[in-house]
Parts: sequence; C-alpha cells; structure tokens
Amino acid sequence: MKELIRTQDPTVMLYAKTVLDGVGITSFEADVNMSNLYGVLPRRLLVIDQDFDKALDALMSNGVDADFSNGY
Repeated sequence: MKELIRTQDPTVMLYAKTVLDGVGITSFEADVNMSNLYGVLPRRLLVIDQDFDKALDALMSNGVDADFSNGY
C-alpha cells in the first residue's frame, strides 16, 4: 500500500474517501485512533500500489486540499 495523503482534518479525509469510493478505489484510513488520542498526529489515507496514480488524479481533479505526501 502507498500513502496517498495525510491530514488532521477529518472533513478532508471523509471527502477524499468519498471521491475514491466514487471512482471505485478502495482506501484505508490509517492512524485514526492515534490522531484522536493525541490530536497532533495526522491521519493517513492509503491505497494499493496499482491504484495510486488513478487515486491521485481523482483527488487532485476534485480539489482535495491535503498534504500529498509523495511530493505531488
């Protein structure tokens, strides 16, 4: 799996997951419990390697405002 985005904003995470679901990409939200517990750790959205480029295109074309951790 590859890390697609990281954010502390739960609304951005929800929107990103909704966009990915809409184009048929399965995603996994990591570090949710740690983010809730400490509040300073960002949540991470992961996708399988084969879906990474398609997922990145979908998020960018839908205006998802997040930290694209891979330099995009």
